[in-house]
Amino acid sequence: MKNLIVKGLVFSVILGFLFSCFLSLQVQAALKDNDKKININTASVEKLQELPRIGEKIAQRIVDFRKENGKFEKIEEIMKVKGISEKTFKGMKDMITVGEKTKTE
Repeated sequence: MKNLIVKGLVFSVILGFLFSCFLSLQVQAALKDNDKKININTASVEKLQELPRIGEKIAQRIVDFRKENGKFEKIEEIMKVKGISEKTFKGMKDMITVGEKTKTE
């Protein structure tokens, strides 16, 4: 009986270890995905909808704004798009980029 209890405990510890390893890998994958920012100068309507509080209409306005006014120079300029308030911007600012700055000489 004692031997059975010890085996059960060992089995439980091994399962717990494997589960924690699995969770750790899932968290690392999620963090890696979050490191990829959405480029507001190139993103499609569908991709822009991944941002918080951005639905299809506002995503389309971002694309239209880009077409009419050219590329965004700074991420803050997205607040010029109708429907994107400072509060909305604050919720997405760590998730967006305007891409690499090109050096012109």
